[in-house]
Amino acid sequence: MEQILIVEDDTTLNQGLCKALKENDRQIVSCESISEAKEQLSLGTVSFVLLDINLPDGSGLDLLKEIKEKTPTVPVILLTANDTDKDIVTGLEQGADDYITKPFSLAVLRARVNTQLRKTNHGNDLGVFADGIYAFDYNNMVFSVNGKTVELSKTEQRLLRVLTDNAGMTVKRETLIDRLWTDGAEYVDENALSVTVKRLRDKLSAQEKIKTVYGIGYSWVKENG
Repeated sequence: MEQILIVEDDTTLNQGLCKALKENDRQIVSCESISEAKEQLSLGTVSFVLLDINLPDGSGLDLLKEIKEKTPTVPVILLTANDTDKDIVTGLEQGADDYITKPFSLAVLRARVNTQLRKTNHGNDLGVFADGIYAFDYNNMVFSVNGKTVELSKTEQRLLRVLTDNAGMTVKRETLIDRLWTDGAEYVDENALSVTVKRLRDKLSAQEKIKTVYGIGYSWVKENG
């Protein structure tokens, strides 16, 4: 389920945005301050952020920078009453994916938001997997946790790909062994799989993400359950 985080201190506008963006299979979470937004972001379940620049406890641009450092694949659209070129350029340079100046049409807002979400979902079809602090680009073999690149062996990459392609489902041990060791070997010690899983968990700090289903296999735990 997609989760949209709205950070806007104007209560009336905030409520209007929530209604405008509500859809089936989409969760809307609203905050009116940076501190509330940070608390929600720390849960790692946010798919998209709609962010006001002028907030009561600071600048949305500072929060934008923090979001992009920790979860670069999460799209952010800025809401701003500041429509000068300098403000717009600053927001884009800080990593914003788009911006909307107030006042604006809710229909246009919905279209902009849906465009960014489609880009994210389309990216997954191109070999990119994003889940909270994790971003894995299989085509370019770039794997990052909290924005920091992690080096993985070919076997670890294959294991991660199978698990994330089947996120939320249990993959049997025998299936993983067959997918990981495809050199025609007649026998592979099952302990080799356990060792590979442990190495991958340690490298990604993914002890809670890569779950052991005892007697069956392993699964990648999706953020939204």
